[in-house]
Amino acid sequence: MILAVDQGTTGTTCLALDDELRVVGRGYRELPQHFPRPGWVEHDPEEIWRSVEEAAREAGGEADTVAITNQRETTILWDRRTGEAVAPAIVWQDRRTADRCRELDPELIRERTGLVPDPYFSATKLEWLLREHGLRDGLAFGTVDSFLVWKLTGGAEHVVDVTNASRTMLVDLRTLEWDDELLALFGVPRELLPRIVPSDAELGQGELNGGAVRIRGIAGDQQAALYGQGCHAPGEAKATYGTGSFVLVHTGGDAAAPPPGLLKTAAADGYALEGAVLVSGAAVQWLRDGLGIVGAAAETEDLARSVPDAGGVHFVPALTGLGSPWWDADARGLVTGLTRGTSRAHLVRAALEAIAHQVADVVDALPEPLSVLRADGGATANGFLMQLQADLLGVPLEVAAERETTALGAAALAAGRQTGVRVEAVYEPTRSADEVETLRAGWRRALELTRTS
Repeated sequence: MILAVDQGTTGTTCLALDDELRVVGRGYRELPQHFPRPGWVEHDPEEIWRSVEEAAREAGGEADTVAITNQRETTILWDRRTGEAVAPAIVWQDRRTADRCRELDPELIRERTGLVPDPYFSATKLEWLLREHGLRDGLAFGTVDSFLVWKLTGGAEHVVDVTNASRTMLVDLRTLEWDDELLALFGVPRELLPRIVPSDAELGQGELNGGAVRIRGIAGDQQAALYGQGCHAPGEAKATYGTGSFVLVHTGGDAAAPPPGLLKTAAADGYALEGAVLVSGAAVQWLRDGLGIVGAAAETEDLARSVPDAGGVHFVPALTGLGSPWWDADARGLVTGLTRGTSRAHLVRAALEAIAHQVADVVDALPEPLSVLRADGGATANGFLMQLQADLLGVPLEVAAERETTALGAAALAAGRQTGVRVEAVYEPTRSADEVETLRAGWRRALELTRTS
């Protein structure tokens, strides 16, 4: 039996899967996010680890293999001797290094790493940690996968898989090795770094909740979802709707630099072109936790359908800046078009529309049109959002029956097999081109008010 650990931004999901990769048990633990200052987002690494232990116990089963998929770019620095973090983990959404990113050469970063100079990625986070907490002997750096493998093996293995390594801004995308020029640029000594391994690497034995387990199959959450969605050939694409939304298109062995506004990243079995929307589900979470206008995300579909349109309201959820294709770290969220007649239903509908518009912006930036987009993630349960997405894209949207395709992808890597995903629903475009253009024009006007560059 395989235990697939999906360690995400807002919680940890564990799936127990049998030899046919059928789900036989599930566990979940919410993970607190900490916001010590405006623009800062942190996790407690020990809370991350406890959430894994507790979700694994809830999933049950007698797993003999653990596979891992994880929130990417989140940066952890710990002491090898004690295993304790020297500071809170800096989450991928964190914006504290925006000024530093403006100093970087965008062409060097793009050509060498396939990324853009943005606080999203790990390098400037690690640079900040080393400056604030000091460089000393015995430190170890890692993304969340590295930290979990370290904990599982009691410090015997310090590794990172290629997909997570490619998101650090410290790796040459063509060689998938640490790059000496980039390490010097950010002041990162090699002795801090984990060993880079393939996504399907066999990592030996570990222990979880008192039981011996084999560790195999690691991929960053978006690459794991690409694999789990059965996107193994060039041109096959998926969108995952979670805290953010991420569109990945498989490019085979093509590691060439991406077109402007997009990213190139290592996939579990090749390379992928990526568009990263930093805030989508997090916008609904903010409506729930920050404003208290919904009690649960599940309420949003009925609320959105209760009004014929958003009443002229547009919500640009740049709560942690804008990602693809704009990459504006200084942009901040905006709600426009409010009137005395605006209700919470209008604001909720505008938030859902914003998720679909941001994904459409990414798809518009792709060099080749899509014929179909495969969708997964929690928000795919929202039929209003999925239909709107198909309408804005003008192509069918195939929703996976198993929404946890990130965990499924990690389990498939552990099992050493490729797998397709059973489709639960297909949303066909229904709106006319003129209707879509009207919606898109209103979104673009609001977006221009938000952008700072």
